[in-house]
Amino acid sequence: YVLTFIFQDNSANPHVLLIRKNRPEFIAGKWNGIGGKVEPTEHFVQAAQRELKEETNLAVDLEKKQPEGSLGNLMADAMKIIAEKKYVTKVDAAFINYGGIRLPSIKAGAITRGKVFELMPFDNIVVLQKLSGKVVKDFLDHIASRGGWPVAGITMQIKNKKAENVMINGKFIDMNAVYTIANSDYVANGGDMCDMLRPIPQINNGLLLRDALIEYFTSFSKEGKQITATIENRVTNAQ
Repeated sequence: YVLTFIFQDNSANPHVLLIRKNRPEFIAGKWNGIGGKVEPTEHFVQAAQRELKEETNLAVDLEKKQPEGSLGNLMADAMKIIAEKKYVTKVDAAFINYGGIRLPSIKAGAITRGKVFELMPFDNIVVLQKLSGKVVKDFLDHIASRGGWPVAGITMQIKNKKAENVMINGKFIDMNAVYTIANSDYVANGGDMCDMLRPIPQINNGLLLRDALIEYFTSFSKEGKQITATIENRVTNAQ
């Protein structure tokens, strides 16, 4: 079952939104006629066409990149900070599935809701899991084998497709400790071959990752700041 419709995000270029198996995905381009003419719902039109509640501006261009990119760092920070706020608990680390970031970059300037939908079109929920240090290390080894994912709260090096010199909150990982980790429900449910996470219970209050991004972005404007992010050597390739 496929729904296809067009809407704008304050730009001259139309966007086509495909919904396949309840998974929406943005594709830039012209109407392709798949599925016939479908009227867009008010929810998506409003979300795409209006600016964020407050004026939000990027101070610098952001880029999706491995093993670490400024765009991924911003998104991981947003997940960690807003998860701590919404779940009212300390989050040791947060992760963004690299393949789930659907834009290669974002240019400096105003950010629209439509741009956030393009960046994160899936209705992924931010969930928490309490993981042993051993499971965290297994997860990080998997991330290393994939070339590196955006992280917050962690630094690590990649060597021979394994995670080395892992530090969480500035301390070397303790295999016997228990860490509170934020992830998308997709990853926590074993998506992208993260099978080690599937058996672990989840804490889920329904917080959409996309909404977490929007709230984090608007927090900058409330403080009179521009949004920015940099490379911080959170994930590096060992020499």
